[in-house]
Amino acid sequence: MTEEIDFILDSAEESMSGSIAHLEKEFLNIRAGKASPAMLGSVFVDYYGAATPLSQVSNINVPDARTITIQPYEKSMLQPIEKAIQIANIGFNPMNNGDVIIISVPPLTEERRRDLVKQAKSEAEDAKIGIRNVRKDANTDIKKLEKEGTSEDICKSAEEEVQNLTNSFIKKIDELLAAKEAEIMKV
Repeated sequence: MTEEIDFILDSAEESMSGSIAHLEKEFLNIRAGKASPAMLGSVFVDYYGAATPLSQVSNINVPDARTITIQPYEKSMLQPIEKAIQIANIGFNPMNNGDVIIISVPPLTEERRRDLVKQAKSEAEDAKIGIRNVRKDANTDIKKLEKEGTSEDICKSAEEEVQNLTNSFIKKIDELLAAKEAEIMKV
């Protein structure tokens, strides 16, 4: 195949891999029962006027499966961190004891588990849409090459290759979703 087609296929595969990586990151933010520092990944604290990730202004620990402790590097950050956790609306009620912020992670109810599964399915669908958009862009680029004189057979096989890539990445998304669903629904 030509260099242009190889480039199109490589960049499509790279973009599809990016969609998978993004999905895995989003799945980390969906909690499945056990406490984890990743649960607070979406929390940003107002640190001297700049929105700063919580992990950059404090030490986050998980002493047991149901507790997260947050120890700010500066004591003056206790209230802003507490406020930021409440504003993030992730279902936690932080308790401030003057030194650290303690979050008790409540056990998931059946209804909450179903909501989390819906959220996971939504994230997976977004990733599939991203992969389909990459496929569309790659096929458009291949069609342009065909109009510019690349042989029809080469372009057809390149389109098949793009479809095979798409199918393998969609299958990987389905596998990731099934694993996350099982993790969420496990009591």
